[in-house]
Formats: sequence, structure tokens, C-alpha cells
Amino acid sequence: MARGMDHFLYRDGVLHAEDVPLPEIAAAVGTPFYVYSTATLLRHFTLFDEALSGTEHLVCYAMKAASNQAILKTLAAAGAGMDVVSGGEYMRAKAAGVPGDKIVFSGVGKTADEIRLALSGGIRQFNVESEPEMEVLNRVAGEVGVRAPITIRVNPDVDAKTHAKIATGKSENKFGIPIARAREVYALAASLPNLDVIGIDVHIGSQLTDLAPFELAYQKVAELTETLRGDGHTIKRLDLGGGLGIPYARNNEAPPLPSDYGALIKRTVGHLGCEIEIEPGRLIAGNAGCMITQVIYVKSGEGRDFLILDGAMNDLIRPAMYEAYHDIVPVLEADAGVEQTPYDIVGPVCESGDTFAKQRMMAPLNAGDLVAFRSAGAYGAVMSSEYNTRPLIPEVLVHGDQYAVIRARPTFDEMINRDTIPEWL
Repeated sequence: MARGMDHFLYRDGVLHAEDVPLPEIAAAVGTPFYVYSTATLLRHFTLFDEALSGTEHLVCYAMKAASNQAILKTLAAAGAGMDVVSGGEYMRAKAAGVPGDKIVFSGVGKTADEIRLALSGGIRQFNVESEPEMEVLNRVAGEVGVRAPITIRVNPDVDAKTHAKIATGKSENKFGIPIARAREVYALAASLPNLDVIGIDVHIGSQLTDLAPFELAYQKVAELTETLRGDGHTIKRLDLGGGLGIPYARNNEAPPLPSDYGALIKRTVGHLGCEIEIEPGRLIAGNAGCMITQVIYVKSGEGRDFLILDGAMNDLIRPAMYEAYHDIVPVLEADAGVEQTPYDIVGPVCESGDTFAKQRMMAPLNAGDLVAFRSAGAYGAVMSSEYNTRPLIPEVLVHGDQYAVIRARPTFDEMINRDTIPEWL
């Protein structure tokens, strides 16, 4: 992977986040912790924004990837909209100062309460996933006294050739309505008095490393746009989803560049005169974050050596949950030419699933050494838990030569005192 894509680089043998040496943060906040680079977040957002230049567009950050308000504020200041999938994310975006008209609400299970929240606070659009949702949206909008702007998510039945757990555009997936039924579903939407049909939504999956599935899907959306306009619907906005993959530094995967993706969008739907929305999440946040953890023990096993870290599956669940690969590097650079050795890299949680990597080649490490999990900015902190009564780890944001803790590690007392003991005990 081209290391120029992020701002985590060795200087004089020490891994830095921008201009801050990582051991300095470790000494101040303790390990493990997440650290994000402002420059990388902004760089990736800008690449998408520029890829769509010349078209009316909004890049909506899919905040499920990493939703700390400091990250949201950083991106919003650069002009990003937000893509939210829950009432909590909607509130978080509003708290970070994002106006309602730049927030898109996606997801298959929006509740009446979540819909009411967004209609009352202002929303750019709902990406509707089913007919029952449409009925609820119509009812709640009537109660609130507004018309709800909607796109309908169509499922183009394109195989994105990605991991089964993150593929969303095939006919058997739970998302969207089959494109073959689009005309009747749009007709139903047009008949509901409190809905304002404004466009089409499509999203075919996550971590896609080939543009061909996007091309197929967007061609189908272009045809559907013409068909629906012929039926009398206003189609002025196309939400083309997210899903462009990031390089995870393995197999030399080289995902398409945002500029190529933007050119594809202009080529397939540019002639329609629609406003374009895209919703990158992983590609903005993924390489903008690392998890820093410390070696507790080096343990020799039967025919294999284990690196036991103070970071665990509760802090970064992606490898345990869907065999995700993370580049794992020492914070103090190994001497050139040192012979590498295979390690099983594990955490301290009492589950055999608490394994980050098996037989990973690394320069020899000792107890107390710091290691960095690269590309951990997306779906890292947001998916973490307090399993084994392990505190949620701090999040730190770096900006040039400055850094700030943007979420502090709770104390054991704070965690334990959230429990309430019933009076009969």
C-alpha cells in the first residue's frame, strides 16, 4: 500500500501520527488507545469531494464507521454531510453542529420514534427501504405536520463480490426493494400524501475493490430514472451509496481511486441532471486511525510463539468477527535486515476468538513494546465493548503537532457504578 495515503509514518525510527510521536501519547494516556489523524480524514474527504467536482453533489460521511463528535466536526467543517442509521447517530450529528438539511437517514429498521425525531429536527431525506416503512413515514409525517422527503432504495441485484457479511446488493440481502418492483413501489409512494418523492437510492456493499459492480448498478439506476420520470415522478437526486474499498496493506489490493469512481459516476448518470450523493465511511476513516497497544507477554507455545497484547477483541472486534486483516507494525521501527519471526498475536480476553493474527511475520518483540494496528479508524472504536469489564479505550485526535483526548477511558468505578442493585439484595 502506498504509505503516502495516510499520515502515520516513521521518523528517526519512531512511528508518528502527523507530527506527534506515538510513544508520547502512550505515556500520557496509557494503552491501548485509538489515534486518528485530522490530515488523513480531510485528505480522504477532499478526494471524494473533488472527484465529483462539476456536478451538484454532497459527500455524506457514513458515520457508523467512526462517530466521535470531534471527527464529525472536522469533516462537517470541510463541507461534509452525514449519513445516519439510527436516532442516536442523528442526535450525535446534530450535537456536532451538522444542520438537518445535510443529514441523510438510511437503514432498514427506522422506528416511528426515530422518524419523528428526524422530521422534527430537520432532515435532508429518508432513504426508504420497504413499503411498511413508507406507511409509517407517511403517518408520522402527518402527525408532525410536514412532508417527508424520500428516496427509495432499490436493490439492483448486482453481486459486489465482497464478503458475505458486508454484501448488500444481491436479491437475497435484506436491503432495499427489488429493482423489478420499483415502478409499483414508487406509485405507492406517490399516492401517500405526506411523502415527497425526490430520488433513488442504491448501495451495493462494502469494501469493494473493483468498479465493475458500481458500473452495472449505476447503469440500472440511470435506466430506472428515465422510466420513473416517464411515470411522472420527480427524480432530482441520486444517492449512490458508499462501499469503495480501502487498501488494508495485504495482497497488494489496489482499490479504485476516488477520482476513477467519480469519473464512473459522471459517465453513467451525469447526463440525468440529478444532484449526486455518495456515502463513504470506511474510505474516509479507515486509514485515518490506528489502535496502539502494548505487548504484555511473549509466550512460547507448542511450536509457536504468542504475542499477548493489552488490546483485545472487545477493543477491535473486526478480526474476530469477520476475519479482517490489519497491518500490525512496531511503533519503534525494527533494525533493517533483522530476521522476522512468526507470531500468533492475541489479546487477554477469555475467548479463543480473541486472536488478531496467526503466524504473522514480525521483527522480534519484547514485553513492554508498543505495536500499532493500521487501518483501524473505521469500525474500531464504534464496535468496541466492555466485555470482561474492560474499559472502552480512549480516542485521541491529532492535528499537526497537537493532540487531544476526544473520549476518555472510564474508570472502573464509573463502569461499576452504572449498575443498580435492587432493594431485595
